[in-house]
Amino acid sequence: MHPAMNGALVGLGIGSVMFAFDYMMLKRRAAERAKKAHRSVVEFDPSDKKRISGLVRFVIFLPPAFALLFWMLD
Repeated sequence: MHPAMNGALVGLGIGSVMFAFDYMMLKRRAAERAKKAHRSVVEFDPSDKKRISGLVRFVIFLPPAFALLFWMLD
């Protein structure tokens, strides 16, 4: 397999695991806040939404960066 393709797949895997873990943690924090406020609807606050959007941009950037890195190191 071409090193750039290998790097892109590694970057995609790392990015998806990072996103899933961070999303689960933010969802759990939002659920705890909703439980404290005695609300049944769990919602992200603006800082959580900003954090998720920043992480999505990073995850989009990660596979091409890993592809370039793997290609340069090979």
